[in-house]
Amino acid sequence: MSVRYLELVCPAGTPAALRTAVESGADTVYCGFRDCTNARNYPGLNLDFDELREGVAFAHARDCKVLVAINTFPRAGAEAPWHRAVDQAAAAGADAVILADLGVLDYATRAHPQLRRHLSVQASAANAPSIRFYQELFDVRRVVLPRVLSVDEVAELIDETGIETEVFAFGSVGPMSEGRCFLSSYLTGLSPTSEGACAPASHVAYEEAGGRVNSRLGGVTLNSFARGEPAAYPTPCKGRYVTHGRASYLFEEPVGLNAISILPGLKQAGVTALKIEGRQRSRAYVAEVVATFRRALDALDRGEAVTPLGALSGSTEGGKETHGAYGKGWR
Repeated sequence: MSVRYLELVCPAGTPAALRTAVESGADTVYCGFRDCTNARNYPGLNLDFDELREGVAFAHARDCKVLVAINTFPRAGAEAPWHRAVDQAAAAGADAVILADLGVLDYATRAHPQLRRHLSVQASAANAPSIRFYQELFDVRRVVLPRVLSVDEVAELIDETGIETEVFAFGSVGPMSEGRCFLSSYLTGLSPTSEGACAPASHVAYEEAGGRVNSRLGGVTLNSFARGEPAAYPTPCKGRYVTHGRASYLFEEPVGLNAISILPGLKQAGVTALKIEGRQRSRAYVAEVVATFRRALDALDRGEAVTPLGALSGSTEGGKETHGAYGKGWR
């Protein structure tokens, strides 16, 4: 198996974060429009058309690529914003669009055949038949794999399909089923799948009671913390629920994915690109995480030891780190 260069794909939640990511060593940045067409549709985030065009020019002048996430799912008969987003990404000179919906993929294939199409993790394509489906129908050039596969399974998929693969290297662990999450919609009426908003801040509240802090979403209590205890942002998948008389994190604990110490294995597996999450995070977060991964990847290319696990513990959720499903320790 050939061992390739690992492309560093970094978050750009704002024009300022885009510039920070580029200047910190990103090979590629990904961003979205300021509307429901991307899965991080929150106030104060994302770019309009002019900002995207300026961001593309800034990145390209520094040999950095720009990907545009248009990865939510239109409601029937209301696809115009998604088509417009594809048109604007192409007009701005983006290097690729990251898509999930079949109809949007079909539109992009017909309207802009020369624009590269990447398959979003929202599509949940995690086996060879599903990946081949998107390759054959829409000439998808890259797939962003869900966070449910071991390193060996990633390698097998690459061998079977020959497609470029992008895997998550830093950020949320993610629930074990990605791309079809409607949990938030039951509590707020909004979901990341359609509106691009999971647990929007306008529906979040914190209350002090009995010496503890309760976090609530849409009027529903998701967690209760003692004073000084690390508290995760109240999303349904990270709630602490009582079953059989015991409170526990049933879906996902507040812990961050950090694959920095297993970069050699991912490179040997044939992975094309590493994705860092964080379009909702600060410029300081972007600068620290991107620069740390840049140093690790440069060291890897020189045949030196990569940065050890723990170097970014201050930027991980709950201050804890995991390799997630890459090691399949939960089996």
